Amino acid sequence: MPPQDHHSTASNDPQSPSKDAQLPDDRVVVWFDIDNTLYSASAKISQAMGTRIHAYFVSLGLDHDEASELHLRYYTLYGLALRGLTRHHDVDPLDFDRKCDGSLPLEEMIKYDPTLRKLFEDIDRTKARVWALTNAFRPHAERVLRILKLDDLVEGIVYCDYRVKDFVCKPEPEYYQMALRRVGISDPSKCYFVDDNRSNIDSARAEGWAKCIKQIDNEREPGAVDNDVIDIASLEELRNVWPEIFSNLS
Repeated sequence: MPPQDHHSTASNDPQSPSKDAQLPDDRVVVWFDIDNTLYSASAKISQAMGTRIHAYFVSLGLDHDEASELHLRYYTLYGLALRGLTRHHDVDPLDFDRKCDGSLPLEEMIKYDPTLRKLFEDIDRTKARVWALTNAFRPHAERVLRILKLDDLVEGIVYCDYRVKDFVCKPEPEYYQMALRRVGISDPSKCYFVDDNRSNIDSARAEGWAKCIKQIDNEREPGAVDNDVIDIASLEELRNVWPEIFSNLS
């Protein structure tokens, strides 16, 4: 398996192509969203995060109604509440990260799943590279992967870099284009992608990512095949949906 590189960053471009990406590589890339995809939405991490973000808005001097309204508006307009905060309130994004993502008691909310690790182990690395694609900042992404014991099975992470002014995020086309540059491929049809957000999936499809799956938690309303996007209730179903990327085990 190629050496991991998700801890390294270039000084002028934190998500510049990795050293491995400079070399020709015909393998497909399997992209996994992290939050509410690698663990169940029933962990309620999104709700805990929402509570912290709301408190952060209130700390800026807003009342609760104003905070709720702005939170929703910024999320709708910019994809992430933080992007609205940095544009309109001169917020330090790293302070936001410490008080919101960084304060989540993740170790109490999610746990290692040996079945999930086995799924990642069974992906044939002669056929596929495995990367994470998240709207979180790198520390949160690495923390989740470490708790789930997947950090050694994920070759790299494409993330929202809060240190960069006007950073991009899913579902913006520029985010997916950045991801391709990061892994050094020009053919988007080599991308397999799993995410729990339909807008993120639709944008990936619009960019030519050929194999897209929408992860639907068991608690959510199940869907069906829609515009070649398959809904699954468990990542274990990937063995049947994408058999070509798994090792031929007896």
